[in-house]
Amino acid sequence: MKYLLWLLKAAIFFTLFAFALNNQHDATVYFFFGTSWRAPLVLVVLAAFAGGLVVGALGMLPGWWKHRVAAQRPAEPPPGTPAVTAPPASNTLPTDLPAVRQHGL
Repeated sequence: MKYLLWLLKAAIFFTLFAFALNNQHDATVYFFFGTSWRAPLVLVVLAAFAGGLVVGALGMLPGWWKHRVAAQRPAEPPPGTPAVTAPPASNTLPTDLPAVRQHGL
């Protein structure tokens, strides 16, 4: 299984490497106010991918933050539920516990 995963990774790498070799000609990206950027097509595609990752992560950041804050707060019981109290402690000794069968070596 490990060799199959390495083979898959190598196939993806060589496919992307062949894509990069086949797209070395220059591409021009035009921005506002007459500015432009000339770069190999592979760098333009890579920059667009990286920009999409950054925009996606920034778009998810408020949700992550909300869930992180909610996870740090102690859980509150829903309204209208009776308060649960702990049962009284019994005087059990460690010898009163059932025997546990050990497994393994």
